[in-house]
Amino acid sequence: MYQSNWKVGLPLALTTAFLWALLPIAMKGLIADMDSTTITWYRFLGAALFAGTYYGWRRQLALGQLLQGKLLPYTVLAVAGLLGNYIAYATGLNYITAGALQVLIQLAPLLLLIFSVLWLGEQFSARQWMGVALVCIGLPLFFNLRLQELIEGNDRQYLIGVGLVVIAAVTWAIYGVFQKKIVAVSRPQNLLVMIYLAGSLCFLPVAKPATALTLDAFSWALLIFLAANTLIAYGAFAKAMAAWEASRVSATLALVPLMTLLLSSLIGTLWPEYIEVEPLNWISWLGAFSVVFGSLLAAMGRGR
Repeated sequence: MYQSNWKVGLPLALTTAFLWALLPIAMKGLIADMDSTTITWYRFLGAALFAGTYYGWRRQLALGQLLQGKLLPYTVLAVAGLLGNYIAYATGLNYITAGALQVLIQLAPLLLLIFSVLWLGEQFSARQWMGVALVCIGLPLFFNLRLQELIEGNDRQYLIGVGLVVIAAVTWAIYGVFQKKIVAVSRPQNLLVMIYLAGSLCFLPVAKPATALTLDAFSWALLIFLAANTLIAYGAFAKAMAAWEASRVSATLALVPLMTLLLSSLIGTLWPEYIEVEPLNWISWLGAFSVVFGSLLAAMGRGR
C-alpha cells in the first residue's frame, strides 16, 4: 500500500531540483564543442552503463516486467515522453539562454499536475487554479524585454527555442504521469534503465561520438557531469515520486528556475565568456517569482 514519506521524498526532490538547475548551465558550456544530439546520446550511454551495471550486479532489475500486460503501453509512453523531452530540451538550448529555458520549462511540473488531475484522479482546488493563472501571467512578464520580438516573429531563432522548450515540457509531463503509474507496481530503476538503454540506441544513428576525441579537459569534465546528472537526478526523481505525492514533488521542483537564474547570473558576472545571461529587469524578476509561486500554489493544492 502506498504511503507518503516526506522525510524521504523532500531530500530526493531537492537533489533533483539542484541538479536540474545546474544542467542547462553545464550543457550551454559544452554545446560550442559538441552538438546537442551527441551530448544527449552520451548522457544516456553513461547512465545506461552505470545504472545497468549497478542494478544488474545487485540483481534488482526486471526489465521484462515492463513489457508485459498493461505495463507495456505505459512503458512505451513513458520512454517516448522522456526521450522527446531530452532532445527537445537540448536542442532548444541552442536558441535561448539557460535562465529563460528553466523558467519556461516550469510548464512541465504544472502540466504534470494537470495530467495527474485528469488521469490519476487528483483533486483540483480554487487555489490551484489561482496558481495556474499566476504562471500564465508570470511568463509574459518574464519575457517582457523580448515579448514584442516574439509576437512579431522578428527573432525566429529565439522563437524556435521557445517552441522546443514547450515541447520538452509537454513530453516530460507525459513521462511523469506514466512513470507514476509504473512505479506503483514496479521498481523505479526498471523504467530508468529501460529509458537509458532506449535513448542510447535511438540516438546512436544521429550522434557523433568521435567528437569527444577533440574535447579539452574542461569539456570532458562537463560531459562527465552531464552523464552523472542524468543518472542521479532521475534516480532521485523516480524514488521521490515513489515515496511522496506527485503534487509535493512538483512543488519542490518549482524552485529550479530561480536556482538557475541566480547561478547563471553569478557565473555570467564572474565568467562572461562562458555563458550568455538572459537580459532581466525588475519586471522579469517579478514574472519569474510569479511563475514559481504559481507553480507552488498549483502543486500544493489543498495541502500545506
